[in-house]
Amino acid sequence: MSTSETSKGARWPLFGWIGLLLIAVFWPINWLMDGLRTHWAFFPLWLGYILSVEAIVLYRRGFSLLSQNYRAYVPLFLFSAPSWWLFELFNRRLGYWTYQPVDSFSGFEYGFYCTISFSVVLPAVFSTTELFSTFGWVQNLGKGPRIGRYKLTRLGFFLLGCLLLFVALRWPAYGVALIWMSLYFILDPVNYRLGQPSLLASTARGDWRLVIALWLGCLTCGFFWEMWNYYAKPKWFYNIPYVDFWYIFEMPLPGYLGYLPFALEVYALYMLIAYWLPDKWTLSPGKEL
Repeated sequence: MSTSETSKGARWPLFGWIGLLLIAVFWPINWLMDGLRTHWAFFPLWLGYILSVEAIVLYRRGFSLLSQNYRAYVPLFLFSAPSWWLFELFNRRLGYWTYQPVDSFSGFEYGFYCTISFSVVLPAVFSTTELFSTFGWVQNLGKGPRIGRYKLTRLGFFLLGCLLLFVALRWPAYGVALIWMSLYFILDPVNYRLGQPSLLASTARGDWRLVIALWLGCLTCGFFWEMWNYYAKPKWFYNIPYVDFWYIFEMPLPGYLGYLPFALEVYALYMLIAYWLPDKWTLSPGKEL
């Protein structure tokens, strides 16, 4: 069924108005208010983004991840924080980004505010992925290369991921691109083996629509992350070897390519988490593709 058919009679939902209001209030606060403010303004700003995107999806398609199963959507915020803390753990070794200033916060405050901020990553990426999945040009993409049909290919992905992670952590100066690919190569074959939704299962059929939607969704989120960070306080800064040029906000232009494999990693991470959850508590981003 086409998007135009499913969206007939759709109304802009109340949570969409709440989302737009949150953006209207907390975007100026995050950029213009004196002193430290982003540690508490970041979450409501991104909650506004998430609710607004969910409302657009609902308006266009007649249902969204949130409207379809809010009991499974809300835990995304809980799963998101530890997922990003994993990358923070890697960054202790890699040192690719820093947060400044942080000396105004105690250890507990730093951990608390970071956890709250990190909780928006999965909902933002998955909701924006759903938005792109409503467009006909994504839905009607033709078949692509069939990757993942053979067990040897999936084993190769897993071993390659382990190697990439080892190289990135052992030689951080050369691993800037590798860390954003390693977890996907490790986890997606595991999900395939467990019978979980996996991108390899899709690309094995030549179906790259979910991959494309994830890439576009995460790139869009990346743009807003970097834009809203630019005048934030506290904020993050990058120290990325060999690509320290052509900055768009605080991110070097080549660094935006990292959002492509990151999109696949967060999908694989969530699907591994979902393996241990009851079906009614899980979501399937891109299921309609």
